[in-house]
Amino acid sequence: MKEESKYIFSKGDLSRKDFSIQYKNEKGNFYLPIEKVRELYCFNDITLSTKLLEILSKAGITVNFFNYYGNYVGTFYPKESLISGNLVVNQAFTYSNNREKIAKVFVMGMANNIYFTLYHYYRHGTNELKDILDFYKQKVPKLLNKVTDIKEILAIEGRIWSEFYSSFQYFLPEEFLMNKRVKRPPDNPMNALVSFGNTLLYTKTIAQIYRTHLNQTISFLHEPSEARFSLSLDLSEAFKPIIVYKTIFELVNNEKIKVDKHFEKKYNYALLNEEGKKLFIDSFEERLNQTFMHSKLKRQISYQHAIKLDGYKLIKYIMEGKEFTPFNIEEKQ
Repeated sequence: MKEESKYIFSKGDLSRKDFSIQYKNEKGNFYLPIEKVRELYCFNDITLSTKLLEILSKAGITVNFFNYYGNYVGTFYPKESLISGNLVVNQAFTYSNNREKIAKVFVMGMANNIYFTLYHYYRHGTNELKDILDFYKQKVPKLLNKVTDIKEILAIEGRIWSEFYSSFQYFLPEEFLMNKRVKRPPDNPMNALVSFGNTLLYTKTIAQIYRTHLNQTISFLHEPSEARFSLSLDLSEAFKPIIVYKTIFELVNNEKIKVDKHFEKKYNYALLNEEGKKLFIDSFEERLNQTFMHSKLKRQISYQHAIKLDGYKLIKYIMEGKEFTPFNIEEKQ
């Protein structure tokens, strides 16, 4: 039986009923067999019972909570079932001794996938992208080779994203352009889409790392933090261009999502309404579960599974010293 992500948008109560999740709202009772659920996403006020949390923990199901504005609040993270003290020690040792090296690899992986994403538009006639593509292909590797400090690496990462945002003017309609990335709160429709998509990808990455032995709090590019699972921020970087942004570009350019229909007017169209969130989630899930032939495994895998494979590749680097390269969409590995 296939596991799926389940999204809840209305107020209600979640409890356990035998081996199912019972969801009760003003429309009645709804039941979800535990074995069909991979993650839960709650976008409204939800009450949970301790008996439900117990069975969710045993089944390894994460529950992600968001506020009215679609901002991430937190995750119910089941008790670790895959724990390796040896890996944790070596992960911390790798952070202390090779942090900058791995951070550069994460940034390069992100730049490679941004290049591929933009090259699609260049190939179809958007010639204005050539200088930006040259920046990613030729200049970024040279810049990363020159720096050794994590702050300098982060500065290059910031420049990579800035160049990416500046490219939007060449292939997106005017109402979805943005001059700069604004997060809290977003100040226009594009920032709202990016924030919502990045948050979804972050929680998906948390769930995939949970299925490895990695420690969520020991990260390399982003600062380790007590307030969040920062390794998820690292691993999600390479997937943002090909999952979050390609989802956005498809919705916008095919006019599936519209400013006047799918955003809240009272918030200056800088917040997705419920219909907009559902539309985005459907497209996001479709892309996340899209399969491709993995060039090394020689079998079909989904992009979601590729996130977990990046976790395993990182483990191989930490424990065995094998080269770590984040997922590359062009090479399909």
